[in-house]
Amino acid sequence: MVSHPAPAHLGLAAESAQKWIVLGVSTLAFAVNFWAWALLSPLAPGIGQRLGLAPFTQSILVALPVIIGSVGRIPVGSLTDRYGARPMFTALSLLTIVPVLLVGLFPDALPVLMIGGVLLGLGGTTFAVGVPAVNGWFPPANRGTALGVFGVGTGGTAVATFSTLPLASAYGQFAPFLVVSVALAVVAALSWALLRDPADRTAPAGSAFSRTVETLQLGVTWQLSVLYALTFGGFVAFSVYLPTYLKTAYDLTAADASTRTAGFVVLAVIARPIGGWLCDRVHPATVLGVLCSLAALLAVLAACEFPLVPVGTIAFLGLAAVLGAGAGAVFALVAKLAPADQVGAVTGLVGAAGGLGGFFPPLVMGAIYGTAGQYTWGFALLALAAVGCAALALTVVRRAAAA
Repeated sequence: MVSHPAPAHLGLAAESAQKWIVLGVSTLAFAVNFWAWALLSPLAPGIGQRLGLAPFTQSILVALPVIIGSVGRIPVGSLTDRYGARPMFTALSLLTIVPVLLVGLFPDALPVLMIGGVLLGLGGTTFAVGVPAVNGWFPPANRGTALGVFGVGTGGTAVATFSTLPLASAYGQFAPFLVVSVALAVVAALSWALLRDPADRTAPAGSAFSRTVETLQLGVTWQLSVLYALTFGGFVAFSVYLPTYLKTAYDLTAADASTRTAGFVVLAVIARPIGGWLCDRVHPATVLGVLCSLAALLAVLAACEFPLVPVGTIAFLGLAAVLGAGAGAVFALVAKLAPADQVGAVTGLVGAAGGLGGFFPPLVMGAIYGTAGQYTWGFALLALAAVGCAALALTVVRRAAAA
C-alpha cells in the first residue's frame, strides 16, 4: 500500500485545516472501532445464559477481543510507521466489519462467537494508528492536547455499553451489529477520502519485526509502558470490576452499580484531553508524577471504605479523573520521547501494556476478597504501584525527557 502525503506546496491555511481534519477523522474512526471492539461485553451475560456457558467460558469470550486488541497494537503500530494512517485506518475499519457481522448473524454458535471475538480485536488495534497520525500533524506546543482529544475515542467502549442492549431490545437482536457495521463502513470511507500524511513524513526502512525489536531496546518504551499500565490499565480495571465491587462492598443493586460505573468511565474519558492539555503547559513528567501521587492518596482513601456518599464517591470519581488525565499525559510523553519514525511502534507497545494492565487488578481484587473477605489490601497494592510510578515519572522519565 502506498502512503499519500500532503502536497509540499500545501498552503498554511490548508495545512492548518488538514491537521484538524486528521484529528477529527482519526478520533471518530478510533471511537467507532472501539465501539465494535467492546460489542461482546454487554451481550456476554445474555449469551452465557442462552448457551448455558460456565462463568470462565463467558469471561474468555469477553477477554478475547481485549487480548488481541492489546497485543495486536504492536505490529499495527509498526505498520503505521511504514504505511501511514490512511490505508491502516481504512483497512482495519473494513476488516472489523467481518467479525461484527459474524457475531450478529451467528449469536448461538459458540465456535463462531469465539472466532468473532478474536477478530473483533482488530478494532482495538486502531489506537496505534491514530497516535502517530495525530502526532505527525501537530507541533510540540499543542501536541499533548491533540493526543488527549484523540484519546476521547476510548469512549467508544461506553457507547457500546449504553447502546447495544437498548438497540437490540428496540429493533431486534441484529440491530446493534448492523448499526456498527454501517458506522465502520462510513469511517473507512472518510479515512480513505480525508486522511493525509504530513509532507515531511518519511517511511522508516526495515521490516515491522525489526523495528519492533529496535523499539523494545529503547528504555523509554519500558518506562512509558509501566506508566500506561497503571493509568489506562487502572481505568480499564475499574470499568470492568467496579460494578462487582460496589455491589459487594456497598450492597448496591446491579443497576445502581452500573450507573455509577458509567459515571466513572465518562469522567475518565473527559479527563484524558485535560491531561494532554496540562502537558502542553507543564512538563509531562511532572504532570504524571503529581497525578500518580494523587492516585495513591485516593487509593488509600478508597481502602478505608468510608460511606459511599460522599467520601467513597469522591475517592472513585477522583481516581477516574487522575487515571484518565494520566493516560493522556503518557502519550504527551510518547510524542516527546519517541523517535519520530518510531512513534507508531512505541505507541503499539505502550498501548498493549495499558490494555493488558487492565486484566490483573480485577483478578487480584477478586482473589484478595475471596481470601480476606475485604478489599483493603487490593487498594493498598494500587497505592503502592501509584507511588512507584510517581517516583519513576519524576526521576528516570524526567531525566530522559531532559536529555
